[in-house]
Amino acid sequence: MQIPGFFRQGQQWLIKTPERALDQAYEAAQMIDALEKEYFSGNPISAKYGNYGESAQAYFQGELKKYLNLIRFRLVEFRASSSILRVSGPKITEIQVPTPNQDNLAIDLIDKPAVFFRKLRFIDDVLARYEALEAPAAERTITLSEAESRAPLQPVNSSSSLQAANGRNGRLAPPKAAPAAADLEESSNRADALSDRANVLPRSILRTVDRIRQDLDPKAEQQVVKNFRSSKVKTTTAVKFVLLLIIVPLLTQQFTKNFVVGPIVDTVRDRTHAEVFLNLEMEEEALHELQQFEERLRFEVLIGKAAPMPEREIEATVREKATEIEEDYRHRSADAVKNLFADIAAAGAFALLLISRKQEVSTLKGFMDEIIYGLSDSAKAFIIILFTDMFVGFHSPHGWEVLLEGLSRHLGFAANREFIFLFIATFPVILDTVFKYWIFRYLNRISPSAVATYRNMNE
Repeated sequence: MQIPGFFRQGQQWLIKTPERALDQAYEAAQMIDALEKEYFSGNPISAKYGNYGESAQAYFQGELKKYLNLIRFRLVEFRASSSILRVSGPKITEIQVPTPNQDNLAIDLIDKPAVFFRKLRFIDDVLARYEALEAPAAERTITLSEAESRAPLQPVNSSSSLQAANGRNGRLAPPKAAPAAADLEESSNRADALSDRANVLPRSILRTVDRIRQDLDPKAEQQVVKNFRSSKVKTTTAVKFVLLLIIVPLLTQQFTKNFVVGPIVDTVRDRTHAEVFLNLEMEEEALHELQQFEERLRFEVLIGKAAPMPEREIEATVREKATEIEEDYRHRSADAVKNLFADIAAAGAFALLLISRKQEVSTLKGFMDEIIYGLSDSAKAFIIILFTDMFVGFHSPHGWEVLLEGLSRHLGFAANREFIFLFIATFPVILDTVFKYWIFRYLNRISPSAVATYRNMNE
């Protein structure tokens, strides 16, 4: 008795496949239309129509690509299923909400194909706005059939075209529509690219004219206030998130060290009678400190700076100092173990913030891009030279050495000189290559004058 019901449900699901696929494509098109109206003033989702940072543009492009892929996939499903199944059905009641000029409700009966036609027309309107923006012109290929279909649309001379098409014996020449159309489109794309990069007037004059036009716009004040509020919200969000990224890991590290890991480590070390020194380097430091204390004490007695002391009293003083050094290094060893686990917890809190606050991360990235790329050319060159000289310059190995030794002491590891020297010999070189690639790949394209200033200052 359950098998016929199962097949009946499967049959109903299969019959509704065209409607379900079209509804999902229609909802994706509505999402794209909503993004256009809310963030791009009804224009297509593109960097030309939105004053947003690089991260925000990447987010919008990702959403656009997701919805476009969903629309195309569901349209393929709709066409495949509608070619097999019937899309006609009972009439649907449509109720229109009365406008201020109307008093009564408008009730219509429409067929399901008419509903499908409305949705398909809306989807086609949305897709048509992104056909030219979807891929670069150089990546689009033209097939022979496409070129032949486009060839009659090209304005050509009838007599010359006949002479070119017919040979001496009246036969048709080999078809050259595809390469001609491809060359024509490539040349037109090149012309468009050159026209985009080169203007008749200098860009400074065009920017000045555009600024005057914006100042004379009656809605200019509202737009300025809107931009200021948007910038204020972005700045506030970015600053709060930076403070959050600093404060939360620090608080997590201190709380974990003092209240979670600390009592456990102290209890375990007391029960197991753990070693005072975690490594040989700490033991050598303790012996050197004790030796210096004993030599200083004997020297002060000899020069008369301290009162004369018998040998037994000197040994007792040295023994008392040794006990203090032992207790100090015991606490230092315990702190190193605590720091290891506390730092892991702090790194986990930092990573959790980055994963759970993706919107704030995107806002912070856009805020940093606006700050960096909004600086003057001399300021950009100064910051680049400062960072390169500090981390990959001539004196940077000493800084890396101190940093690595301090990190190893913080975590209770012995400072391995071979590892430090290997790190200094490789990591700054990789970092310098990354800096140079960034300057060549991005900064040279965005701000060539800053690169020229950097080179002049570096020379």
